[in-house]
Formats: sequence, C-alpha cells, structure tokens
Amino acid sequence: MGASRLLVGEALAYVRAPATGATHPSHQSRSDASLTRFPDAMGTFVVEGGHRLDGRIRPAGNKNAALPCIAATVLASDPVVLENIPRIRDVETFLEILESLGAEVSWSAPNEVTIDARGIRTDSIDSRLARQIRASVLLAGPLLARFGRVQLPPPGGDVIGRRRMDTHFLVFEALGARVSLDDGFTIDAKQLRGADVFLDEPSVTGTENAVMAAVRATGKTTLRNAAAEPHVQDLCNLLNAMGARISGIGTHVLEIEGVNELGGVRFRVGSDHIETGSFIGLAAVTGSDLTIEDAPLEHLASTLIGFRRLGIDCRVEGSDLFVHGSAEHRVQQDAFGQVPKIDDGPWPAFPADLTSIALVAATQCHGTVLIHEKMFESRMYFTDKLVALGASIILCDPHRAVVVGPTRLRGGVVESPDIRAGMALLIAALGAEGTSHIHNIRQIERGYEAIDDRLVALGAHIRRVETADV
Repeated sequence: MGASRLLVGEALAYVRAPATGATHPSHQSRSDASLTRFPDAMGTFVVEGGHRLDGRIRPAGNKNAALPCIAATVLASDPVVLENIPRIRDVETFLEILESLGAEVSWSAPNEVTIDARGIRTDSIDSRLARQIRASVLLAGPLLARFGRVQLPPPGGDVIGRRRMDTHFLVFEALGARVSLDDGFTIDAKQLRGADVFLDEPSVTGTENAVMAAVRATGKTTLRNAAAEPHVQDLCNLLNAMGARISGIGTHVLEIEGVNELGGVRFRVGSDHIETGSFIGLAAVTGSDLTIEDAPLEHLASTLIGFRRLGIDCRVEGSDLFVHGSAEHRVQQDAFGQVPKIDDGPWPAFPADLTSIALVAATQCHGTVLIHEKMFESRMYFTDKLVALGASIILCDPHRAVVVGPTRLRGGVVESPDIRAGMALLIAALGAEGTSHIHNIRQIERGYEAIDDRLVALGAHIRRVETADV
C-alpha cells in the first residue's frame, strides 16, 4: 500500500485576582520529580451563568508549541529544560510516552519540565498511549533521525474530520526513507539525505516532523509551502538553540543545514495565541472587561481582525491586551451591506482553532455573520449544542454556519466533543441564564490548564464534579 494513499483519522499562577474555592487536586502546581496524572473519571463542569467577570488573566504556554518542543528533546545529547509548559492532559500524556521510551522526565518547577532523553533505547511507541493523543505522530521525525527507524500506531486526538498523514510520509520519502503501512506505520532510513521538498499542503505537524528529521540529515534541506504558525516558529527556535541551522523561520520556505549533534538547552515556550483568542471571546459573551497579561501581541494580527469584524474592541496596553467586553458589539458589514465572514486558513490567516470561539462570540453580537471553517469537516457539528442553549445558528454544510445575534442563551446540559468546541460551550454557559452541566470536560482539560480555577478567580461560578455526582 503506497504511503500517499493512506488517510488516518487524525497555570494556576497566571491569574492575578483572589481565587475562591478549593483547587482541584489535578490542578495543583508541583515541583517534584513525578508527573501529574489526571483522574480517569469523566468530570463535569456545573456552571451558573449570567455573572460578569473582572480582572487580569495570563495565557498559558502554547500547547501546540509545547508538544513538538517536547518531541525535539529526543534529538538532544544532554538534558533540555523547557519553561512555560502548560500542565494539561495532552502534555502529561506526551511526557508519559517519553517515559515509556526510556527518557527521564521531571517537573523542575510548576510550569518547567526537564527531559533527559539519553536513556531512550527503542524506536517503537506504545499503541495505548499513542491513541490518546494526536501529537504522538510528532515522534516520527526525531526517532527516525536518531535510530534510522520508527514504528508508530495511528495517532489519536480530536475527531474533527479527516486529518491527512500523507504529507509526513511524502517528506520522509523525499529525505530517503522507506515507509511501510499496515495497522500503523514503519519508517526506515539508513541515511537521511537533504532534499528540496515542496509540501503538498502546509501541514503544521508535517512541517514539524520534516524539520526534526532534516536537522540531522546529511546536507541541505529546503522545505517549500511549509507551515509558519507560532508553534512551528517556537520549535525551529528551540532546535537552533540546541545547535541546528534553520533559516527562514516565520516564512513558508525553511532552509535547514544538517548537523551531527544537538545539545541541551533551556528554552521558554511562547504564550498561547489560541488561549488569548479564547479569552477575547469569553469577555464578549459574558459582557466583561478583561485584561490579558503578556499577550503574544506579535501573533494576534489576524485574530484581532476577526474579532473586530464582530465589533469586539481590543486595545493594546504595553504588553497586555484589554478587551472591552462590556460594550455593545455590532457586526461590521462588508461594503454595500453584504454579510461579512470570518474564515480560517494557514498562518497568518485567522486560526482554525479559533473558529469555534468566534462562532459562540457571534451569538452575542448584533448582526449576521458567516463562519467558514475550511480545514476540518466535523468541527462545526457542535453548533447543535449551542442551538439547544438558545443560539440562532444555521449550519449550511460541514464547513459553514450563519450566526444571527444577539440571542439570549439559557442553561442546559451539553457534552464537550473536542478541545475548542468544549471551551466554546464553557464560554456559552458562562454567558447563559441559569445553570449548565458540561460533560466530558477531559476534552477541555486536554488544552486549557486549570481553566475552572483560573476563571473562578475572575468571578466565574464553576464547580468541577465527577459525573456520577451530578
């Protein structure tokens, strides 16, 4: 079976406001050597909506940068210290995978992890762990570069539509590897060789895997049509700090000179622009004025344009972002009164991970807007849950939804289908009248660190309980 034919279904200290209520055990900051294990039980958020929030909140480290940076430590000949790492389910699962391979992992500070990968002796990843997280595929590049062979089962992750793996395989083959596909995939390469490669799509994880393989390949590699998201930039900057030679960072053409060895380093992961966008939506839906501290302002241009189209005013104040959520929000019509749209695309376009947040924000804005999610055909299906809460939404097809606002949201019982839809539902519940129960919150906790405690510190009324107790 040819590789090109395979399609695989693809922190507490951040809030400056007095917290109320006890911290859930899984959210406690720890600096000991052990990893936090999130409870296996399916938790539920019980949310009393209709309360305005107030205060300052700091975005956590970029989840989508933390995962490839953790993967890159496999290439290091010395320990690597990563700062500003969010304590979330996906990170904990990924670190557990590294431990299972033989790496030594410890939390050396509340959001700082030290990884010594010198003890890794295997190129095969445990299928149970791999299926819990899509990021497991990010180990293909570094393990291949280190051992000349890697065996991985199909990755897990959010079920938000078809998620191609072909780009990864085509890049590995271009670098001289042989790909074999069965229930999972096996990649062999006696010697990785630099090549001039045009990616068939600007896949984020495909680009990251390609970079991690190419830094140890012989000769020069040029990656064209490469992804350029902030998390790709963080990975490249980490690798350069470790001794790699990568140029063109932040553009869609990366040039990589292979090196023989990468060393240890201390590196800080950037703040999460997706979490920042989530807080903008939160302020708008709850009618709250919020300050987002140390926002990644250099990565927010397209995000701010999208929310401005909804009439949501944000103001830069030094390194912070102030969101005037208590103002009236009116959708800005296109020329000649045409219905505007918010659509996503490869960076630097509006991020796909924020379309769910923009959609729920639009339910509280005056006017009509089209939300067009181009990348994943199942991401918009959660709109039926918002409709059940009172939103006025027409789902046109798997990629497009028309939102008419504002509408009065009311509490209800919903289930989180994925990370971003789960956060959107939590935001809706906070802006709704009455009480809501949000089930399957482990999905939200995969991407947002201690989100209940951090929002409670702003004045939100949230209780985390085990499903059996609801």
